[in-house]
Amino acid sequence: MKIYVPLDSAAKALGADEVADAIMSEAAARGIDVQVIRNGTRGMIWLEPLVELDQDGTRVGYGPVSVDDVPALLDGKLPSLGPVEEIPFLAKQTRLTFARVGVIDPLDLTDYEAHGGLAGLRRAIAMSGAEIVKEVTESGLRGRGGAGFPTGIKWNTVLGAEADQKYIVCNADEGDSGTFADRMVMEGDPFCLIEGMAIAGLGVGATKGYVYLRSEYPDAIAVMEEAVRRARSAGVLGKDVLGSGKAFDMEIRVGAGAYVCGEETSLLNSLEGKRGIVRAKPPLPALEGFLGKPTVVNNVLSLATVPVIFEKGAAHYAGFGLGRSKGTMPIQIAGNVKFGGLFETAFGMPLGTLVNDVAGGTASGRPVKAVQVGGPLGAYLHPDQFDTPFGYEEFDQAGGLIGHAGVVIFDDSADMLKMARFAMEFCAVESCGKCTPCRIGAVRGVETIDRIAEGDASAIPLLTDLCETMKDGSLCALGGFTPFPVMSALTHFPDDFARQKEAAE
Repeated sequence: MKIYVPLDSAAKALGADEVADAIMSEAAARGIDVQVIRNGTRGMIWLEPLVELDQDGTRVGYGPVSVDDVPALLDGKLPSLGPVEEIPFLAKQTRLTFARVGVIDPLDLTDYEAHGGLAGLRRAIAMSGAEIVKEVTESGLRGRGGAGFPTGIKWNTVLGAEADQKYIVCNADEGDSGTFADRMVMEGDPFCLIEGMAIAGLGVGATKGYVYLRSEYPDAIAVMEEAVRRARSAGVLGKDVLGSGKAFDMEIRVGAGAYVCGEETSLLNSLEGKRGIVRAKPPLPALEGFLGKPTVVNNVLSLATVPVIFEKGAAHYAGFGLGRSKGTMPIQIAGNVKFGGLFETAFGMPLGTLVNDVAGGTASGRPVKAVQVGGPLGAYLHPDQFDTPFGYEEFDQAGGLIGHAGVVIFDDSADMLKMARFAMEFCAVESCGKCTPCRIGAVRGVETIDRIAEGDASAIPLLTDLCETMKDGSLCALGGFTPFPVMSALTHFPDDFARQKEAAE
C-alpha cells in the first residue's frame, strides 16, 4: 500500500510529520505492509495534511487528516475527497511549472525522470548555446521574480559577453508576504530547479551556479542541498553533465535575512560576502555580476519553468497566456480567504474570477474590500477593478503590478490608511540605506501618514509628492514600488483617510 504524506513546510506546520509517524506505527502494529512516500504539497493548504492513497493507480485524497484519523484511514472508513486530480481547485489549473509538485518523491531522481524530468536537459545538450537562448526567447518566458523582464534577452546578453567565467545565480530569497511558490518548488521538485539552472548554464556558457536561499526556509535548504548532492552523484551536475562533455556545477548559499537581498544587485553583494546593499546600474549584472563576471540572475520560478519549455517546445509554452504574458503563472492566494494555496493557470484570468470563484471569497464571509497583488510593495486593487486580466501589461494599465504573483485578500474590516502606513514602515525597516529617497523618504512617509491619521488633511498632497519622489528617485524597487500600495490605498479608499479626520474632530 502506497500512502503519500507531504513533507512541505506548510503541511508539516499543520501536523504532517505526526500523521506520517502515526501511519507507520499503526501499520506496523497491524502487520500491514505500507510504503509512506513524503511528497510535496498539492498547494491546497486548507486540506493539509492531505494524505493520498494509491488505489489501483488512482491517488485518492483524505484531508485534513489528524493523528486520530489514522485508524479509520487504514480501516477504509475515513471519508475521502475522491481522486485528488478531480478536486475542483486542482482540476481548474494548468500545471506546467508545478506539474510534478505533490506528485513525486522530491528526492527520487528515478521518479523525477519517470515524470518527464531531464528530457529538457537532454534536448538542450544537443543544441548550441545560441539555439538554447533562442528557444527560451521564442517561448516568451519572462522573469517571475517581479519585473517581468524577458528571460531570453537577459540570457542573450550573457551569451554575448566575453569572459573567462560566467555564472548562473538563482534568486530564492522569497521575502514577499503572501508568497510561497519558490519554497514549494524547492521542497517538492528540487531537481526541476537544478535542471533549469543546468540548461541556463549550457545556454550562456556558464559552468557554475548558485542558489541564494533565504535562511527562513530550513526545509527547502535541506532538500536542495541533498538534491544537489544526488544530482552530482548521478552525473546530472559536474564536469561531464549526462555524459555530454559539458560542465556545470552548483551549490546552495544561505542568505542572512535581508528583504532587500531579493533585489538582484543586493543579492550579488551578499553572495560575495559583502553588505547587502543595492548597486547602481550600469553596469548590468548580465555584464558585470557575481565577482564582476557576466551573470544570469533569475528567480526560482523562471528557472524551474525552463525544463518544461525544452521538454515540450517553445511553441507549446507560448501557446498559453495573454498578449505578451506568455505561459502560465503560479499564483499564491493568501490572506483572509476561504481557499488559500497555489493556483497555476495561464495568464489572462480576470482577477475577480480568481478571488471569488477560485479562492471562494473571504474566510470571514464578509465582502472583499481590497486585494493586494505583488507582495508588500504591490498595489491594492478595488473590486471595481476585478475585471482586470492577470497579465503584466494589463495590471500595469490598472496601476498595479504582478510581481511574484502573491495575492492577499482583505475584507471590509481592513483599514487602508493603516495598510498604507505599514507599507512605508516596511520600507523604512528594510531599506539598505544606499539612496536618500528610500532611506529618508520612507521614514517621512510614516510621519506624514500619522499626520493624516490625526486629522491633518493638508498632509495628503505632501504624501503624494513624497511618493512621486520615491518612485522616480529610488535606486531599486524597494523605494520605487512602495508608493504603489500607499497611493492605491489613498486613491481607491479615500474614505479611510477622511474618517481619520472625522475621528480626530
